[in-house]
Amino acid sequence: MKVYLAGIPSMYEGEDIEIRYSISEDKNLVAKEAVVLEYEKPAMVGPVALKTVLKRLGEWSEREIEIWINDAALYEFVRGTSTTKNKDVMKMVRQIQKELSRFNSITIKDVSTNHKELLEWDEAVQ
Repeated sequence: MKVYLAGIPSMYEGEDIEIRYSISEDKNLVAKEAVVLEYEKPAMVGPVALKTVLKRLGEWSEREIEIWINDAALYEFVRGTSTTKNKDVMKMVRQIQKELSRFNSITIKDVSTNHKELLEWDEAVQ
């Protein structure tokens, strides 16, 4: 399964954030959704988006899943290579790690540096 994920922060404090994701299996669209949630600080939007989609993917925990993101900071958080001191982000990352442990085979891929993959990701989350 391939999942394309985008977390879109609000430009103004207090406004809602948007999470878009598309789930496909063997190039067939399984689900595509845009979810609006209450305001989160911009640093938290990526982790909140990932946690939201992981909960949605729970029913497919036995399958091989690849999640494509366009968020280098989120990728570093998940890999454990971030040097952030933001307590809220660190707490959310621990929750994400717990969610990730429920899956048999899950990979998170940052497509921000690959133009071809970035175009595919962009088309999927539109």
